[in-house]
Amino acid sequence: MNQARLLGPMLLLWALASGWGPGVGAAGATTPKPSQKPSQTPGLDHGQGEQEVGASALIDASPLQLGLKENGLPEPVEPTGQGDGTPVVPTPASPPPRPRLLVLDRRHRLLRVLENGQEVRRYPVAVGMPGWETPVGEFTVIEKTVNPKWEHPAYGNVLPPGPTNPLGSRWIGFYRDCRGRSGFNGQEHLVVKGCVTAGFHGTPNRSSVGRAVSHGCVRLFDEHAKELFDLVSLGTPVKVLP
Repeated sequence: MNQARLLGPMLLLWALASGWGPGVGAAGATTPKPSQKPSQTPGLDHGQGEQEVGASALIDASPLQLGLKENGLPEPVEPTGQGDGTPVVPTPASPPPRPRLLVLDRRHRLLRVLENGQEVRRYPVAVGMPGWETPVGEFTVIEKTVNPKWEHPAYGNVLPPGPTNPLGSRWIGFYRDCRGRSGFNGQEHLVVKGCVTAGFHGTPNRSSVGRAVSHGCVRLFDEHAKELFDLVSLGTPVKVLP
């Protein structure tokens, strides 16, 4: 009896030590546990609440769909330098070109053509005689005529264009005065009523160029008058010096 009582507990201890017992197979393999349900990924179609989480995740993954401030990015600023720390200095605008200018020097009987302040042509001229001086001041070209007719300032006689016309082949008017004028021309006293006009023109009397012999106009050699005619336009400024 005593041996049987001792053998029972010993067999139980041996069985437990050798792997026999509840839930243990004959080969010692552990009984498999029930499989767990796989976890669900946020953002997939698993219900309304999970859909809202998924939309939020897509927005977070696309920062370009929001403004710069909402994504914590700085606002763009205007460049203040050239990339090397050198400040940008505005380039000054080029001054506009100065128009062509005619400058008549009565004292030296000389006409100069200036362009951008530089002399490009120079012509000898005849100017008005004493009592019929060429007007001094600043004017503009007001008329241009090819092969003009000439009208006597006092008597009104008209001479058509041609080789003997006192105005030559070109007329460039720059002055008009309608107050009338009178004076001695070296031969007689003339009274001019109405408008008086002064201008540059050619002349068949080449020996008069370089002298003060006209009734206020400016005479040039005819070839020079043709050249000057092509250099000026209506509105070209004219400056007459004493």
